[in-house]
Amino acid sequence: MNTVGVVGLGDMGSGLAKNLIKNNFFVTGADLLPDRQRAFLEMGGQLCNSPSEVGRDASAVFIMVMTGEEVKNVIFGDDGLLRSMSKGSAIILSATIKPQEAREIGALMAGSGVDLIDTPVSGGFPGAQSGSLTLMAAAPDPTIDTFLPYLRAVSANIHRVGDKPGDGQTVKACLQSLIGAQFSATFEAAALAAKAGVSGQVLLDVFSTSSAGCGVVNNALEKIIDRKFEGTGSHINTMHKDLTIAMALGEELGVPLHTASSAMQIFHAGRTKYPNGDNWVCTRVIEDTIGAELHRKGPK
Repeated sequence: MNTVGVVGLGDMGSGLAKNLIKNNFFVTGADLLPDRQRAFLEMGGQLCNSPSEVGRDASAVFIMVMTGEEVKNVIFGDDGLLRSMSKGSAIILSATIKPQEAREIGALMAGSGVDLIDTPVSGGFPGAQSGSLTLMAAAPDPTIDTFLPYLRAVSANIHRVGDKPGDGQTVKACLQSLIGAQFSATFEAAALAAKAGVSGQVLLDVFSTSSAGCGVVNNALEKIIDRKFEGTGSHINTMHKDLTIAMALGEELGVPLHTASSAMQIFHAGRTKYPNGDNWVCTRVIEDTIGAELHRKGPK
């Protein structure tokens, strides 16, 4: 049985692990939080004490942590993956980090004999848990071909977006600039409807069957009208970080990102006032200002 590892067993990483196990891989994993460790053991994974231990017998290891610095520590730290992974194996970088950070990691890994697939994901918590993520994979075609069974186990769509580290992260930054704008526009429209006395169900019915309807808008509006602002698997910190990456890339390339910039400020306000909330909690910041809330059966 092929062994594959996962470092980072949160909302996204636990989904990767679950679907790898479902596809008959032997899965090793590591995470710092006890509740995540317990959940991983319950799904049938083998818990390890360090990234180095995860990588010891693994043909490939997915990294699903929060920041570029965390990724670097997982790979190059004293107990990092490169301490144990064998030549011909691969690190699958599924976390979202800055493109420049991915390029730096690729350069530092050169000559190690361990391949790097830069493949951030889209689909959020539902996609991770159902194994239907979209992958933005960047590596030479022979490398992707070799590790395709692992990628297929966690995804519904695999897009080959480049052949070098940073290419995947660049496409993800472009995607998140769009999704952030869609989110923020939905939050504002929901608040406008609340103040005008429109019911949440009416707004959802119209939006979801109009040209504006899409997975991002429909899901956000569902969460807003049902007042589900925490524990939905889409913590505001993640989108805030992703928009920060998109804005930095725009600055690096000299590209004005007007709508993404507005979205960044809305998420910044939401994260400041409701630090434990999910993406949709940004709506509450606007609702607090206008004195109205959007509920499924009508504003309050």
